[in-house]
Amino acid sequence: MSDGDSAPTGTDQDTTPDWLRQNLENWNDRVRVHEASDHYDLAGFRAGRSTLRDFEVAEVGDVTGKRLLHLMCHMGQDTLSWARLGAEVTGLDFSEPAVRTARALAEDIGASDRARFVVSDVYDAAAALPGERFDIVCTGLGALVWLPDLPRWARVVASLLDVGGVFHLAEFHPFPDMLAEDGSSVRYDYFDADAQTWDNPYTYTDGPALDKPVSVQWSHPLGEVVTALAAAGLRIEFLHEHDVTYFRRFPVLEGTPAGYRFPAGHPRLPLLYSIRATKPAA
Repeated sequence: MSDGDSAPTGTDQDTTPDWLRQNLENWNDRVRVHEASDHYDLAGFRAGRSTLRDFEVAEVGDVTGKRLLHLMCHMGQDTLSWARLGAEVTGLDFSEPAVRTARALAEDIGASDRARFVVSDVYDAAAALPGERFDIVCTGLGALVWLPDLPRWARVVASLLDVGGVFHLAEFHPFPDMLAEDGSSVRYDYFDADAQTWDNPYTYTDGPALDKPVSVQWSHPLGEVVTALAAAGLRIEFLHEHDVTYFRRFPVLEGTPAGYRFPAGHPRLPLLYSIRATKPAA
């Protein structure tokens, strides 16, 4: 497969909204940290480690021979994990440095014949992949907070799916975001739709400080996500809520082979959720 586009779509400095420019600078800067981090463990990935969670593989199903599009793919490890399971994959991300890393990883693991990576903002994905339709479109953990307009995002997803195609979303649950940092009390408004500007010197991985620490994010209640997908014409097959996550969100969480969970006897909260939807015939 070809590398696809080599320049971002819709990210010209003269016309880009401030929030998108700041987020692009932030994510471009994160790549150098993430490449060297133990969290992403690129050496382990090259050696065969999959980055997909068991529930994702089970919920998406057999991908052998399927055309799969991974939106907001970052450095491409999840995308290439799907390729290792037999899919013909396309990864799309707005960060050119991240896509360069993804393309190099594809070469390193011998997957270039079934994997390509395209540089584009997610809202411009249909233009970056003109006329293309996919059997599966997926989006992974931590993607939606970067999007101010979920109905527009859902329409992009629907436009890229073939009839009968599957959309799968795995995401951090918005409920814990209401809680204080120790998880002991409600502190934040679940329905706050305002953009939040953050100036965090470090990314979520191990590694040095960022040169571009400012980012802009949005919180999306669960009902907003489901409604956006349904309004775009997709049929929701299930919404699953999970009591496990993949970082120590609160100090009380305990590490298990499946991830971080509340200890036995502690009231459980939803920490992740997943949605599977299909595109019906018109």
